[in-house]
Parts: sequence; C-alpha cells; structure tokens
Amino acid sequence: MGKKGSIYLIIALVTLAVLMLFQYSKPKEINWFPSYVSQHKIPYGTYVLNEIMAKLYQDKFTQIPRPPYEMLQAADTLQGTYFFVNEAVSFGEAELNGLLDWTSKGNTLFIASNSFDAPLMDTLNIKLSRLYPELDNDRIQRHKLLNPNLNNGAFNFEKDHSAGYFSAIDTLHTSVLAEVAYSQENTSEKPMYYNVIKQEFGQGEIILSTFPKAFTNYFILKDDHKDYTAGLLSYIDGNRPVYMDNYHKSGKSFYSSPMYIFLNNPALKWAYYIVLVGALLYIIFEGKRKQRAIPVIEPLKNQTLAFTRTIADMYYEKGEQQAITLHKIEYFLEYIRSRFYLNTIEQNDVFFHNLAARSNHTFDEVKELFTFMDGLKIRSVITNADLMKLNKSIEQFKSKADGK
Repeated sequence: MGKKGSIYLIIALVTLAVLMLFQYSKPKEINWFPSYVSQHKIPYGTYVLNEIMAKLYQDKFTQIPRPPYEMLQAADTLQGTYFFVNEAVSFGEAELNGLLDWTSKGNTLFIASNSFDAPLMDTLNIKLSRLYPELDNDRIQRHKLLNPNLNNGAFNFEKDHSAGYFSAIDTLHTSVLAEVAYSQENTSEKPMYYNVIKQEFGQGEIILSTFPKAFTNYFILKDDHKDYTAGLLSYIDGNRPVYMDNYHKSGKSFYSSPMYIFLNNPALKWAYYIVLVGALLYIIFEGKRKQRAIPVIEPLKNQTLAFTRTIADMYYEKGEQQAITLHKIEYFLEYIRSRFYLNTIEQNDVFFHNLAARSNHTFDEVKELFTFMDGLKIRSVITNADLMKLNKSIEQFKSKADGK
C-alpha cells in the first residue's frame, strides 16, 4: 500500500472511531411500539403485568399462545377468565361465537382494546367513540375507578392524543367500572366518559376496557398507577383459572431473524458494522490483483502459405513451368466451383454466361481467359512470360469477382 493509501486508511479509522464514540455516548432510544407481548420490557410491553398476575394467581395463571378457537375446541372443560389485551383485538366470526358461547356458560371474558368487533358491540348493544382534547387544554387524560372500595382518585396519562369511550351502553344490564376525561382547568365540573364496563352475558360476564395501555409496563410503573390496574384486575375471580392470551398481539413474541439479535445488541451491532467497514476497506486497498503477470502465449501461425510458396519455388527453380501451369489452372477451377457453385466439366457458352453473371465479368472476358488457359494446356513448352501472364489474369479475375 502506498503513502496515499495509508493516509486514506488512517482517516477512515479515525472517522470510524469518532462515530463509535458518539454512538456509544448517545442515550439509547426508547422503543414506544405498542407490542403488548408478555416477554417485552419496552414501555408498551406487558412483562410487568404478566409477572404480577403470575404471582397473584400462581398455579391458576396460564399463558395461551394458541388462537382462542383452537384452545376452546381442545379443552372442553376450560373454565375461568380469558384475558385479552392488545392495541386492537379482532376475532373471526367462528372464534367470537365460540368465546361468547364459552362465556355464557359461567365464565368471564376480559378484553382491553382500543377497538372491538362490530358483531360483539351489536350483541352487547354498545357503541364506541373517540374523545379528543380541546385546543386550549393539556393533553392529559384523567382515568378514574368508580368503585368506592377502590382507589378512585384521578390517574393521569399524557401519552395518548385521544381516548376511547362507550357512547352508548345497555343501562339495564351494564355496570360502569371506570371513566375517562381530559383535564380542563377553566371549569370546575369535568365531564367523564365511560371507558370500562361490565355486562352480564348468560351465566357469565364480559368486561371491556378501551384503555389497554393501563396494563403496560409504562403505566403500571409510573407513580401510583398500579392501583388503577390492580382495581381493574380485582374484578377477576382469583379462585378460578385465569388464561392470558398471547396470540392476539401487535408485536412478535419471538424473532427468528439472526439480524435482530445482532442489531438489537449494541456490542454485536457495532461488531457487525466494523466487519462491514473492514471488508469495504479491504476491497478498496487490497482488492487489486497481486500475482505475477500471465505470459502471453502466441497462437501457432498458419504455415500453409509459406509451405505453398516453398513448393512453388521448387517447381520454378527446376524449370517445371508446365506442371505449375496445370496446378494453377486446377486450383482456379476449384475456386470457381467453391466460390460460384458452378460445374467446370463442361466449359461451353452457357457456362461462360453463368460465370460472367456471377463474377461481375463480361462474357468475352470470361471466354478469353478460358481460351487462354485451354491453349496453355496443350502447349508442350511454356515460358516464364506465359506463366506470369496466367497468374496475372487469374488474380485480376478474382479481384474483380470479389469487388476489389
């Protein structure tokens, strides 16, 4: 590597070191993706919720990674509470009917989601709407439990730009468990909107919450918000099994891609980047071929022409002009046969006309040449001048025939 290449390499290494220093000192970005996966410790994962419920319900708590439809079909004796929490929980028709049928037999269906299936809302005679803050208000939601036996203070949440609430409910069969409103400092009365309800369904009950983030790591660990989450969980019968759904989730519980492992770990990620940069530098500075030059092997020369000239010189030196003449005439006839595809056995006027038409000659020129060659064939003595005239006539014929 030359001096110039060494300077470029040093500059590249210094630049890489500075970038690594900035990257290492930069605070780690927070992943706010609403995954709701039980293994995720990001703000909107549910790792803390699942740990709390596992300790609270102990052996009665079970994680369900399969679709509810398969679970209910496989276990006819399944009883207790089926708990769903996700950004959006949507069931198929057969799955929803199976869950409702299972609930009507004395079980509890708990769903925390920003939206619900239309058939479910029609069945429960409820409607869902969104609540937005006024322009002059802070974007702070106030969540409140309505049960006087629970902590019914206001639990503030500022991370959502809107809040879901039930704009219509079946008042005869529905109990309101919690309310939500946006903070309003200009009025003393703050209207509240129902966002958690409970409705009897057959011999069982259905609990719906439009605030799934109440069960995430961020909400539970912030201030005293765990009391709000605990208040909602208190409506679950702890003496019966509790089944936590791990199928209807926005995030993935397991990443199969090896690149996720590399890029999610800072040390492995930078090791991967260094390998890429090193490979690039190698290609730039060391990618040139360094082997010895491959010698050029000249192809074998065609010696046919030299051989022919040698044989002709031998004939000429021995004074065998007649033999040379006959060979030259024979080679010329072979040229006519291969070049113009004419039969040279019968050399008559028809032959002369055809050859003249194909070789760009006149009839008289062709006939004159063949008459001269026929005269040479029958002569006993051929001079050098005759041989040279024959050669010149044949070469002129070929040149004109080839358009030269």
